[in-house]
Amino acid sequence: MEVLRLFVAIHLPAAVREEILRVQQELRELAPRTAVRWTPPEQFHLTLKFLGNVPAGSTNALKQSLAEACAGIRPFHLRARGIGFFPNDRKPRVLWVGMEGGENDLAGLQVRVEEALAPFAEKPGAEKFRAHATLGRFQKFRRHNVEALLPHARSLASQSFGEWRVEDVGLFRSELSPDGARHTLLSSCRLPGI
Repeated sequence: MEVLRLFVAIHLPAAVREEILRVQQELRELAPRTAVRWTPPEQFHLTLKFLGNVPAGSTNALKQSLAEACAGIRPFHLRARGIGFFPNDRKPRVLWVGMEGGENDLAGLQVRVEEALAPFAEKPGAEKFRAHATLGRFQKFRRHNVEALLPHARSLASQSFGEWRVEDVGLFRSELSPDGARHTLLSSCRLPGI
């Protein structure tokens, strides 16, 4: 049985991706090449629900459930703002850009997607939703490798990277390789409003 590694996300527009890329390049220069695996700019996105491995034969039903989750949700504005770390900046594993604005709309959409797509998910959603786009993942964190990167990233805690109107949600396939994941948009679901 063929399975697809899938997730549901909001794709960032080109202008916002370019602003994030500019700062990502600044940060990249402050750490050894092997210290952080940097996210390619075309893969900057805001994950609403990671599904994991889903049987390929379930994708039509999944798309229908996603359309139902999006029904009645109005388009809303988001802003990419600030740099942060998961779980924290003392022992970071992930470097991210935060997303804010449209909190009630975004939270409502994420809950609806979470509930509607739970039957398709490989594992139940356990983590609390935190709106972000991943900039990079630390490889075997060593503080001496990132002593210059950390303070510069902290200084960007209120940096704005742009704002946009969210009008659709995408279903993406993630294919893993030694060079990192490659993401492909399988389908898009418009936010039709009420």
